[in-house]
Amino acid sequence: MPAVSYEFEIEIKASPKVLYPYISTASGLQQWFADKVTVQSQQGFIFLWDNENHPATIVHNKLNKSFKLDFTKAGEPAHSACIEFKLDVSELSNTTYLVITDSASTFKSASDAQELWDYLTDKLKEIVGS
Repeated sequence: MPAVSYEFEIEIKASPKVLYPYISTASGLQQWFADKVTVQSQQGFIFLWDNENHPATIVHNKLNKSFKLDFTKAGEPAHSACIEFKLDVSELSNTTYLVITDSASTFKSASDAQELWDYLTDKLKEIVGS
């Protein structure tokens, strides 16, 4: 089943320097994104959700800008299940936005995806004091 891609843009009152470790490190991601995150290798993590391991490969990593993970399983088309986090700063308002592109999740509807990402990013905002 081909993945559907969802994109969300969330305003977070914190600088990219503060946010970046939360979207790009095992310890940061474990605080808001997954039950547990361990380093698999220099190029990947293992995420634990509901007592199931989900290995992910780091596809892209640009300091204080973006971080992309590939959750594609064997037998699936390359990069068919990815999650990307981008940090954008508005030049006009100096506001930081976390842009999430999720093609790894299998939601029944866009509202289910929105509900999950709202919950997760609310946890992140609480952590960074946004």
